[in-house]
Parts: sequence; structure tokens; C-alpha cells
Amino acid sequence: MKRHLFVGVMFVSAVAVLGFGSIALDRHATVEAAAVQAPRFEVDPLWPKPLPNKWILGQTIGVSVDAQDHVWIIHRAGSLEPGEVHATTNPPTAQCCAPAPPVLEFDAAGNLIGHWGGPGQGYDWPDSNHGITVDYNGNVWIGGNGRGAPSAGRGRGTPAPAPAAGLNRQQDESQTAGTQSFNDNMVLKFTADGKFLMQIGKPLSSKGSNDIENLRLPAKTFLDKQTNELYVADGYGNHRVIVFDAETGKYKRHWGAYGAKPDDVDLGRYDPKAAPAKQFRNPVHCADLSVDRLLYVCDRVNDRIQVFKPDGTFVKEAFFNKETLGSGSAWDIAFSRDPQQKYMYLADGEDDKVLVILRETLEHLTSFGEGGRQPGEFYGVHSIATDSKGNIYTTETYRGQRVQKFTYKGLAPVTKKDQGVVWPARLKQ
Repeated sequence: MKRHLFVGVMFVSAVAVLGFGSIALDRHATVEAAAVQAPRFEVDPLWPKPLPNKWILGQTIGVSVDAQDHVWIIHRAGSLEPGEVHATTNPPTAQCCAPAPPVLEFDAAGNLIGHWGGPGQGYDWPDSNHGITVDYNGNVWIGGNGRGAPSAGRGRGTPAPAPAAGLNRQQDESQTAGTQSFNDNMVLKFTADGKFLMQIGKPLSSKGSNDIENLRLPAKTFLDKQTNELYVADGYGNHRVIVFDAETGKYKRHWGAYGAKPDDVDLGRYDPKAAPAKQFRNPVHCADLSVDRLLYVCDRVNDRIQVFKPDGTFVKEAFFNKETLGSGSAWDIAFSRDPQQKYMYLADGEDDKVLVILRETLEHLTSFGEGGRQPGEFYGVHSIATDSKGNIYTTETYRGQRVQKFTYKGLAPVTKKDQGVVWPARLKQ
């Protein structure tokens, strides 16, 4: 009898120990899962405020935030359809609308406080502007990816007409057939109020990816405060990063994928099952330097980010949404505003998402957004920037034609790989 009682007690004790052990393991797993945190955002559906003068945006192709947390965007007036600009006909067909000036400046509250841009004396305004960067001195840099000589009757610098209907995303943004001429072979530097300062490169002058005097359809710029050097993602026609002195425009250095000498051999279509391409595909879409002096380069159609030292020494690479075809997943990046820039945000314009990435390891933690035209959705999310409070701003090309703000809500445990639309909690029903 006592023996049976002893065995029963031992059995119950073992079950209890196993139960407590299971609970402990579950709690440990929960704690471990909760330890993976990432920045959290909510879309602000009321930012920016409506534009004056019946102005509307075309393909919105760049965004930058200055030292005052003013948000700068650039768009393509020539990408608007005739039916969108009936107020510009003579006589006006209808009351609405007219293209906004190419460069727009908003304050943190979303008020339009500045606007300028277009053809002028002493410089060649791009036929198809692309990218905007406000540097640490408050100067404004823009590039362009116009592919042909100006049409008869269209003045130098007048925005190119909208792409033909029926083009897919790859053809619209990234097509660079070898038989085409490349008009926008330059970047431009202006003051904050639009006064022209400098031009690097000349239209229709590029000799390819090893030409040190001209660019070829440059996508985006970055200004290094420490050295006053201008990094150019060059871009839609060339296959390289190139660096200039930001004050004189003097050439410094350039390189292609893996830090090698670039070439212009046609690699054909991207194949996610093939070995990683030894050269960048078009477009090389961004080149941004982190606080620890690593340069992150968007090799858009190859679905990858390559990381370099400032001298072009290759460090590492990572692929994101590697199965993405078409115009690719690696469009633009921005860094979180903590002192270490712990996180990196990647605009994926083909999959219509923003990826949140642990910068040190290039681990994809989570993402937000999905395709659509409502607040928090995207159609061709093209460019991305952050302000001093950690908020994210995005612009959309193609028929997205807008800028959006995503308010930083602090760090939170990662519970979903894909968050979908990050609608404000206070507005959820």
C-alpha cells in the first residue's frame, strides 16, 4: 500500500515539474520573442495640407528632410494626363487643375511654405527630374533620367511628356535600351530659394560608366558633411556610384558592384535563381552614407543592397524580397534617427511596402504598407526620408503621385512579418 502511494506521489510530482517546466519554457519563448523589437509607425492621413492654386502633383520622384524638419519633394509636371490639367488650356476647359511647381517645401505641420523649379539661365533643367537632396548647408541637389533629346517645339528643360499608356512599371521607370540617347547627364545644385549654384555634367554628353566628366541618368545624391563629397547613384544609364567634390564639382572616384570597375554590358533580365550579378543593373537607385561611414547602395532590379566603405571597398550585401521581378525591390533607403542609426527603412516600390531592417545585420524585421491608393497604401513607393523625430516620409511615382507621412510611435515587439496598412489606432472602429 505504502509502495503504491509512494509511486503515485512521485508521478504527480514529475507531472508538476514537467508542467512548471513547460510554463517556464513558454514564458521564456514569449520573452525571447518580445525581445525582437522594431520601430512602429502609423500613417497620418491628414498630412500634408491641400495645395493652393488648384495645384496637383505628378509622379513624385524624390523626398528629403532638412535641418529644420522641413520636407522637400520633387515631382514631374509633365507626367500628368491632359485630363488632370484642364485649368491650363486656353481657354480653360474646367476649373481644375494645374501642375504644381517641380520643387515643393513643406513645414512639419504640412503647410506649403516654398516652391520653385524649372528651366532657367545657366543650367540645364532635366527633361525628367529624379531625386532631391537637401544637404547640411541647406543647398538642394537634383538629378534626372530623361532619355531623349528635347522634342521639336519643346524648350530645353521643359518637362517631358507623360509615358505612353500601357507601359508597365519596369518600362516606365527603368527602361534603358542601348540605342537611346541619354539627355539628362547631369546633377544640379541650388540654394534653398532656387538660385542656381552649380551643374556637374552636360546633356547628351555621356560616354558611359567610366566617363568622369558626365553622368548618365543619375537617380539620387548624398552629401558627406565630413568630407564635403557628393555621392551620386548613377544610375538609370550608368552602372556605378561616382563621387565629386561638392564645392568645385571635381571628380574624385567611382566604382561598380563589389567595388569593381563598372561596365555597360547588358546583363539581361534579373533571374532570382541565378548567381548574384557581378555588376549593377539599371537603375543604381540610391547611395546613402551612415553615421559609421558605410555607404549603402540600392541595386534596385537585383533586389539587393550592397555596402561599401567610402573609398569603394566592398563590405557585404543582402537581398530583400529576392523573388521580386519587374522593377525590383530595393528602391530607396533612410536611416532611423537614433545616434547609432540602428534601423534602416527600405522602400520597395514593386511590392508596395516599406521594410524595417536591422542595419548592422541587414536582417529584415517587419514591413508595412500594401498596394492601393488609400492612406497607408502605396502605388510605386519611390523615395523615403526621416525627420529628427523619427517620422517617415514617402513619395510615390507612376500614378501614386503623392507624399505621405508615417508618424513614429516608438519601439514595439515584432508580432507580424507584414503589418499591412498601419492605420492610426484612434481611428480604428
